[in-house]
Amino acid sequence: MTIARIPGQGWLALLGGGEFTFGETVDADRAWMAKVPPGSIGFLPAASGSTEYGDYLASYLAEGFSRKLEVLPIYRRRDARRGKNLERIAHCAAVYVGGGVTDHLLEALAEEPVGEALARKLAEGGVVVGIAAAAQVFGVAARSLLTREVVPGLGWLPGGVVEPNFDPGHDRRLRELLVYRGAAWGVGIPAGAALLLGPDGQREVHGTVFLVDGEDGDLEMLEQ
Repeated sequence: MTIARIPGQGWLALLGGGEFTFGETVDADRAWMAKVPPGSIGFLPAASGSTEYGDYLASYLAEGFSRKLEVLPIYRRRDARRGKNLERIAHCAAVYVGGGVTDHLLEALAEEPVGEALARKLAEGGVVVGIAAAAQVFGVAARSLLTREVVPGLGWLPGGVVEPNFDPGHDRRLRELLVYRGAAWGVGIPAGAALLLGPDGQREVHGTVFLVDGEDGDLEMLEQ
């Protein structure tokens, strides 16, 4: 079984969750930050709709990593169609997609120009980061937080689904995603852990990540 993502020369970082303000994601953040070329880091707040989220993240990255954050004002579908926002994404070295409500994020990214701009960022050597609910939407399926139904994801992980904030002792939610049509494998990423997928099949695990094969259902532990 192969953990795969869409092609590109950059890195896709899937973070399980955790509060960066409490230092819970420091190791994961060091890992993806090491892949980021020179330039600013864009923050996409559509999942949460919060302006404070960007302020706190900017302070965290400036103090801990000496990197500048630029908030990308994409909160709803109409923002995802604005040419200025597409230009902002193109000029960033990395884009950090914040957590929150999967439905809001999918509305802003699925079949919209911003989603295509993020895919180009990955293709051209940039870094795209998704934390918690944002990590889940990159799979072929995601869980609606409004209806609790399983809905189509962005499909950046062919055959793959992601369960963030994962507890290996309670894997029911991950296995529910695996029932979705086209899902063949799944990863459970606990808070504080990260799975980084790079070009040419490169893969890095930071912390402990869990892999489930959709056929045999076995839960395998992946460690760094």
